[in-house]
Amino acid sequence: MRMILDFKTPNLESSLFKIDTTPIECSLDELGTIELKMVSHTSLEPLWDFLVREYHYLGYRRIIGQRLKYIAFAWGQPIATLGWKAAYLKIEARDCFIGWTKEQRGKYLNRIANNNRFLILNWIRVPNLASYLLSRNIRVISNDWHTVYGQKLLLVETFVDPKRYKGSCYKASNWIYVGNTKGYTKQGAGYKYHGSIKEIYVYVIDPNFRKIINCKKCPFPRKPPENIKMERATNMMIQQADYNPDLIPWMDLTSEVVEKLAEELVCFHKEFDDSFYRVEQRILGQYYLQGLLSNIERKNVEAIALEYLNPHEVRSLQKFVTNYRWDEEKMLARAQVLLSELIASKGGMITLDGSDFPKKGKESVGVARQYCGNTGKIDNCQSGVFIGYTSARGYGLIDRQLYMPEKWFTKEYEEQRKKCRIPKDISFKTKIEIALELIKNVRDTGLFPARWIGFDTTFGNDSKFRDAIDSLSMTYIAGIRSDTLVWLKRPEVGIPPYRGKGRPAQKEQVLKKDEKALHVSDIAGYPDIEWETMILGEGAKGPILARLCMMRVVEYKDRLPGKDLWLIMRKDSDGKIRYFFSNATEDISKEELKRVVIMRWPIEQCFEDGKKHLGMDHYEHRSWPGWHRHMTYVFLALLFLLRLRIRFKKNSIADSTTSTAISSRSLSRRKT
Repeated sequence: MRMILDFKTPNLESSLFKIDTTPIECSLDELGTIELKMVSHTSLEPLWDFLVREYHYLGYRRIIGQRLKYIAFAWGQPIATLGWKAAYLKIEARDCFIGWTKEQRGKYLNRIANNNRFLILNWIRVPNLASYLLSRNIRVISNDWHTVYGQKLLLVETFVDPKRYKGSCYKASNWIYVGNTKGYTKQGAGYKYHGSIKEIYVYVIDPNFRKIINCKKCPFPRKPPENIKMERATNMMIQQADYNPDLIPWMDLTSEVVEKLAEELVCFHKEFDDSFYRVEQRILGQYYLQGLLSNIERKNVEAIALEYLNPHEVRSLQKFVTNYRWDEEKMLARAQVLLSELIASKGGMITLDGSDFPKKGKESVGVARQYCGNTGKIDNCQSGVFIGYTSARGYGLIDRQLYMPEKWFTKEYEEQRKKCRIPKDISFKTKIEIALELIKNVRDTGLFPARWIGFDTTFGNDSKFRDAIDSLSMTYIAGIRSDTLVWLKRPEVGIPPYRGKGRPAQKEQVLKKDEKALHVSDIAGYPDIEWETMILGEGAKGPILARLCMMRVVEYKDRLPGKDLWLIMRKDSDGKIRYFFSNATEDISKEELKRVVIMRWPIEQCFEDGKKHLGMDHYEHRSWPGWHRHMTYVFLALLFLLRLRIRFKKNSIADSTTSTAISSRSLSRRKT
């Protein structure tokens, strides 16, 4: 027997239906006799519920009201399920196809049924089975509906999700495509937009249905399921766009080169097609990416729409970034895979940094008066935590999360959180906690091998954060402030002697001698320490030089000696000194330390290029999805430029500017 199933006594508590899932691959004729059973209100209805819940992508929800359920059997086992329920009240495309009035719809709506579930079980692979079952079910559904509910059906309807299916079986069964839904769902007394637009098909059971209703078909502008002409026109317009020449100074932007860039951009964006549910979304996304790469002075939604679309499309592009339903996390995951294929290396480094975005007003998500790196003072701004990756092959950004100040989780901000569409599972987390989560997420992907992790003073000054990175078995190079305290040699500690009476209380360790800790800036001023000259990279006027000093020190932690660490001091040509801690082993080579000092900076190069050339800080989106989607598209723009450089330039390492191997450009003026 292929089937192990007790149809007569299903266990309603545990739903333990044991089904043989051995694949069946044969022709429709070879499948033999197919029995189609109506199982509603029978002992087999729990089997239908079980199969739909376990194997249909929408799952199973209890249907209130009119419903009919069918199971198709072959060779003694279920092979498919079909489900029908009462028709939807308002569907503009369907109502225009029928042509009825509001009063007529109220009278005859109960003579339409909706095919809300259709499932061919995963292991059944029989060509033409779906259209065959639909045709058979249509022949019996009207009579069965009349028997159960006292109404003979005039026609039936269904929705097809175009991001998953092409509707081929419905077309083969002579269903008629009548239009699309608008992406709204009923919620309470009104409607809520969810963005998942479906194709609508109907099947006419009674050809005289309009005579029965006494109506006439209304005209309705039906668009084809895939608007190929629109996509082609979009691609042609992109070929005529103005690219920002500062992004690609190593290329002469002739008409032929611009055409190649357009082809590259279209092909690149197509690699993210599965992130979108509609062709219109792909088109808007392509324009948004083009806008970020363009020569537009201010790269916000309005400017991009006015430059490449028209004034009527400003709202559509705004909704694309903030409201429309598409999967930005899937897009980000795909971008990570592509970046990994280009630059992942065993000698790589994960980089961590924050970036701030000054904002006016109080409406934008996460905005608050806080320290803003852009202005160098307490200011009204948003702050994000970013993860990047650097190797000898190149660099890029790989993840991001907006920091939400604690006051945003108070009752006072409850309404504002709803307006900004902040997910309910988001709770207050410090930047340190966000950073650790992002780092662990990147490690879990396995895409970016890295022994090293580099981060700036925001994270480097926190000894608990450094300890957390240490516990991940990663070697860090951490920026620290000039007033950080250290000892040049480990001081002695002990417990103070007991001098009282009675049982002594437990006491903490203290220094045995009053050995004063030193600021790292004081150490940098010692005349006898050794500085080594190193080349950071090649600039336009020759090599960019810096002086480096590396020594072992003991960290000052809670007034007591902590771990033995490397103190690295870098003096640039302008006289500024930057300070770093590293938990690298004592026997590490100084050449390796020199290498990682340079690898720390590319994430800041990403911020500089992103803000200067790619509109990273030009956004005007106020919502949580809008901020994260915009940053994801900036990541894509950086990735696209990296691919261009590798594809069109033989040496992608030398003379790096935007989005390739470590840039020497302006390294000497970086901030810690």
